[in-house]
Amino acid sequence: MRFARISKAVGVAAVAALALSACAANQGTTDGGSTDSESTGGSVRVVEVNAFSSFNSNTANGNVDINGKIAYATHSGFNYITDELKVEPLEDFGTYEKVSDDPLTVKYTVNEGVNWSDGEPVDADDLMLLWAVNSGHFNDATLNEEGETVSGTTYFDYAGDTSGLSLTDVPEIGDDGRSITMTYSEPFADWEIAFGAMTDGGVQTPAHVVAEKAGLADGDALIELIQNTPAGDPANPAPVNEELKAVADFWNTGFDTKSLPSDASLYLSNGPFIVSAIDPENSMTLTRNEDYNWGPEPKIDEIIVRYIGDAPAQVQALKNGEVDIIAPQASADTVDQLEAIDGVTINSGNQLSYDHVDLNYTGVFADQNVRTAFMKVIPRQAIVDSIVKKLNPDAAPLDSEIFLSDQDGYEDSAANNGSSEFAEVDVEGAKELLAGATPEVRIMYNKDNPNRSDAYTLIAQSASEAGFKVVDGGLGASDWGSALGTGTYDASIFGWINSGVGVTGVPQIFKTGAASNYNGFSSPEADALMDQLILETDVEKQKELQIQIDKLIWDSSYGLPLFQSPGVDAHSDKIGGINSYMPNQTGVWWNFWEWEVLD
Repeated sequence: MRFARISKAVGVAAVAALALSACAANQGTTDGGSTDSESTGGSVRVVEVNAFSSFNSNTANGNVDINGKIAYATHSGFNYITDELKVEPLEDFGTYEKVSDDPLTVKYTVNEGVNWSDGEPVDADDLMLLWAVNSGHFNDATLNEEGETVSGTTYFDYAGDTSGLSLTDVPEIGDDGRSITMTYSEPFADWEIAFGAMTDGGVQTPAHVVAEKAGLADGDALIELIQNTPAGDPANPAPVNEELKAVADFWNTGFDTKSLPSDASLYLSNGPFIVSAIDPENSMTLTRNEDYNWGPEPKIDEIIVRYIGDAPAQVQALKNGEVDIIAPQASADTVDQLEAIDGVTINSGNQLSYDHVDLNYTGVFADQNVRTAFMKVIPRQAIVDSIVKKLNPDAAPLDSEIFLSDQDGYEDSAANNGSSEFAEVDVEGAKELLAGATPEVRIMYNKDNPNRSDAYTLIAQSASEAGFKVVDGGLGASDWGSALGTGTYDASIFGWINSGVGVTGVPQIFKTGAASNYNGFSSPEADALMDQLILETDVEKQKELQIQIDKLIWDSSYGLPLFQSPGVDAHSDKIGGINSYMPNQTGVWWNFWEWEVLD
């Protein structure tokens, strides 16, 4: 997987950190590449589980599914991923060309006429900022085994993995000022989706705004700063570059908001829609960008997004005609309720996502015996029976942190990684490891998500039998994502969902010090294998490396995967353009430009 996002209930706070293939049960296809859409006008009302919280979905804090979907609808990039999990170039926005294989050299060019909604062009300063963030080029921090910085500085709080673009030096800017060329020191498996993909929010943060908010004159001054600042060297960390830190600090937090800012520069668009209104914790409205003509043009004029976490409430809103599209928590009851509604179309399949319990490597779980003991009392089969079994009678606990159950490599990895030790609850084994201790464990989860609440209840009941004192650390839908990695809990229940292409999602989640490595897992051996993984272009060798990494994760008592998430979406038959199930993090939004209001 390229980039993991935390999604909703089934979804996660990020996406599955896996090298995923086209494993979903698609139920049809649609031509998502067409740019000759004929406008039908009108408004479509779509429901999301989580509340919006940031106009920068690429930070560790902003990396939540709803933020990514809004970025997808309001920004453009060099390519996107279709419902067949194929990379589709967006040549109306710009082009990317592999100039050389040895060394790997790629040129990115934004077309003339592609602008931000304030009239400023999308050009080299935006691409250079994107590169600076995604490459981690200036970071010189050294981390200890707990993932804490002991020297140096990490500038940009990027949620994705920097390993690939870190193989490049400062890009060369083309004479037209609209292109950059990157040269890699080694081959990189995910080069095609490593930079400016719409699935990651495209070119999402305007460099001229970031520069000015950080005290620089303009985007050109930001380019000069990037070009003139030495690369970070953890072996010889430099004093903090205050100008670069000001840029990074604003990028990290300056776009976070639950309401519509009074400063319009904080929510600029370069895509089909512009956010025009937000009712915090309730809804937001996206309005057509009338200047946009550099990609698939939407048929509708407006998208209203409502936040409804409860699946029955979503179904009722669809039945009452209050909304047009929903993607509720999948369950047999939900599907039964949907099937009872006239004039509704249902699409379903397996999501590229899994729910899991992660244990922090600090605090009460610093002792591996305590982590292992807690893993022994997690009732995975009962959780599957309660949450998934009615919808999928063949559902079983997931036995890999890397592969989903229908992926090539899953069975080999599950047979090798030691997951069989946790196939059943073992209270006595847990008590033996605890040796009379009664540790207090704070579990954080989205309390507004029924599946997560059910999982928490079952875990708490089972853990108490072994002597654990479980504290309910559930948070609301708009708060739990930002709590990840804060150290305010000991265990977390959430999920990852990914794009379905690439392998850099693995180091994004599991590499020492990675921004999305929320629980502090650290393994030098696994780090070395992940360094190999991102350079490996042979699919079979990628699989072999991931099997080795998976075992190291389990050997470390990381926590437990629970189940691969089933997915379902439904829409009123008055809405056209939704012809298949999309399993990745864009979900039903993947071809929003084809949505139309039918007569």
